[in-house]
Amino acid sequence: MHDWFATPPGRYLLSWERAQLDAAVSDLFGYHALQLGLSELNALQANRMPHRWLATTTPAPGAAVVTDFSALPFPASSLDLVVLPHSLELARDPHATLREVERVLVPEGRVVICGLNPVSLWGLRQRRAYLYRRLGFGKLFLPQEEFIGYWRLRDWLRLLGFDVEVGRFGCYRPALASEKWSRQFAWMDWLGKRWWPIFGAVYFLVAVKRVRGVTLLSPAWRAARAVAAAPVSIAGSAGLNHRSDTIIDASMGKPD
Repeated sequence: MHDWFATPPGRYLLSWERAQLDAAVSDLFGYHALQLGLSELNALQANRMPHRWLATTTPAPGAAVVTDFSALPFPASSLDLVVLPHSLELARDPHATLREVERVLVPEGRVVICGLNPVSLWGLRQRRAYLYRRLGFGKLFLPQEEFIGYWRLRDWLRLLGFDVEVGRFGCYRPALASEKWSRQFAWMDWLGKRWWPIFGAVYFLVAVKRVRGVTLLSPAWRAARAVAAAPVSIAGSAGLNHRSDTIIDASMGKPD
């Protein structure tokens, strides 16, 4: 997608995402933050954590780590923030990437995700291009064949124990090759945000990793010992004792 981000639609998309990321990460505190992919966008520039890294799958300018996103070289529960700008869409196994993000995040750590919305004008254009390519002509609007839907991603996050804190859509203009014509449709951003918010070309998510509490219970053998040591009354025991005393007294008082 590097070449596509240099086009007018790509620059329009990056501009909106940069504003959302700067507002979201500026107030997130901790010690270690990681951005996965998309070296064209410095997603952590507004963050104030002392240790911030960019990881990519191939060598890129500014990349501190080159790795497979499904096998990150970080210990479990070691990162406070992970940003994925379109990383899941470009990953070979997005499920494995998201599981790896959950592993390296500390409890209450945040993950920030940007993704393209299949239910949008851009998504429809991609589907049409995919159909044309199957018929033997044309090319895809974007390099990846399939987008990950917003609600589908929320389900993945919920299954991994995340709670979504922020979810919004943006970029409602059509993807036009001319920047001049794109500016003519700037009114669609305001109108779309108000009247059809879920049909934006891109979505933005912030989720927090939750670790549920554990209640410690007393060992079962302690309760069993307490029950065994308790006195137990036997039904009819008082009557048996009275009968034995009567027999003894009668035998002692019997005349010769």
